[in-house]
Amino acid sequence: MNAADIMTREVMTIRPDASILEAARLMMQHRISGLPVVDSSRNLVGVITEGDFLRRRETGTQRRRPRWLEFIVGPGKMATEYTYESGRKVSEVMTGEVHTVVEDAPLDQIVTVMERNRIKRLPVLRGRELVGIITRANLMRAVVRLAHESHPASASDADIRKRLVDELNKLPWTPSISVAVKDGVVKLSGVLLDERQRAALRVVAENVPGVKDVVDDLVWIDPYSGFVLDGR
Repeated sequence: MNAADIMTREVMTIRPDASILEAARLMMQHRISGLPVVDSSRNLVGVITEGDFLRRRETGTQRRRPRWLEFIVGPGKMATEYTYESGRKVSEVMTGEVHTVVEDAPLDQIVTVMERNRIKRLPVLRGRELVGIITRANLMRAVVRLAHESHPASASDADIRKRLVDELNKLPWTPSISVAVKDGVVKLSGVLLDERQRAALRVVAENVPGVKDVVDDLVWIDPYSGFVLDGR
């Protein structure tokens, strides 16, 4: 699954010469927190978000500094801030450097870009043309879709046990435990040296297709004291 499979194709956009008032009205009307900014050829030139309205002259929230700090900051940066806080056109307040992906970008790349840059939306480009957008809601829908597609109706106990054991053998943190399966119910037994393994082992079992329930018969032994602790 890649960007083209999950992106929203009908994207609400705005032109760079539009007023910030128009941008604000669009975002409120459609209940969205940001708008891609495109030129007449639908080439992406920037993005405007709710964050661009935090420091505005209209609300009296401009940055204010002591005189001595203004001297250090310099006239160029202060002039840029004035344009940003008092500008009336989208082009004057938008962010010009936008993180994007292409249509065939895989999901792990998309998530990495969004997580690393702490962004909520990711424009999808074909060349420079905007062809879609991915939001966190798109990723949530992908999770639901993939969960439905990968969950078969039933599997034999032998198949379930084999899949589970094979998966456990791939994971470097799993302890040596016993796995039994009857009528789709998995029973896990053995010794844990770290209580955090318990929840993870249950998750591994629950993700095996055909599993109906998981019975936890694992024992946690404190490696320092040797005491048996009940963490269930």
